[in-house]
Amino acid sequence: MLSTDERERVDAYRLLMADVYELASLSRRSSDSVAAAHGVTVTQWHTMSVLSGGDAAVPAIARRLGITRQAVQRTTDQLLAAGHVQALPNPEHRGSPLIRLTRSGHSTLRRLWSASEGPRSEALQSIPADRLASARSTLREILAAIGDPRPSRI
Repeated sequence: MLSTDERERVDAYRLLMADVYELASLSRRSSDSVAAAHGVTVTQWHTMSVLSGGDAAVPAIARRLGITRQAVQRTTDQLLAAGHVQALPNPEHRGSPLIRLTRSGHSTLRRLWSASEGPRSEALQSIPADRLASARSTLREILAAIGDPRPSRI
């Protein structure tokens, strides 16, 4: 049986997760037209965004985005064909190459970010940057507390 404090913490977490899912859904929908205008899908954009933080294998990208490895593999194949990413040997797992953004991928990502900055800035104008940073910090703490113990690059 949970204590009152533990119950409140779990309930607060559940409500937070509902809001996180709703925010993710709204963000994806608002990104659709920007992505289409630049010849990519939202999933391709999100995959390239993950890769902007460094090389990663398909399973790690899938975990980060919360979608299936198969969906990320299809997306990665599309990005490879378009020249936005390249596959490199993975010293930790021969069967799962590391994916890296190419110059074309970096350029496309910068254009996507630039095109979305105005609408995002306008939508967020009432929320100070330090509060957004604090919210991210809290989310990162939650990720660390309940996160996947598997290595992130495999």
